[in-house]
Amino acid sequence: MSHKHIEDVLALIFEGIGLLQTEFSHRRFTIDGRLVGDIGEIIAATEFDIELDNVSRAVHDARTSGGRQVQIKATFQEHLTFKTTPELYLGFKLFRDGTHEVIFNGPGQIIFDCYASRAGIGERLLRFPNSMLKRLSAGVPDDLRVQKRA
Repeated sequence: MSHKHIEDVLALIFEGIGLLQTEFSHRRFTIDGRLVGDIGEIIAATEFDIELDNVSRAVHDARTSGGRQVQIKATFQEHLTFKTTPELYLGFKLFRDGTHEVIFNGPGQIIFDCYASRAGIGERLLRFPNSMLKRLSAGVPDDLRVQKRA
């Protein structure tokens, strides 16, 4: 790959980041690790009945219109991360074509309870397979989920 090609590709990435920042000015979309998380948060804010926090917090990223707190995670990989137990956890798998899939939508306690015997649960950032999180999410009653926007 030539330097010119790298420059062109980076220009496209930063052009896209600029467009996202114009639409969602309260998110930074930094390319050094937060970009995927920020994209997950704006997807959640667009599709679900939540309001994103203006300032990042350690455990929660948003609140529902009913006041419930939500942690939002996103990945391009086959696993999502989990550390402390949030009130509600909304996890997405992102795809390169711009589509996404909801992997988990429900109380964080369900994930914690399933993995309670795993070393480090609730203490350090752990990765959990999307396939298992999808199975856990399938059993969550609708009234315990983050609701979609009308």
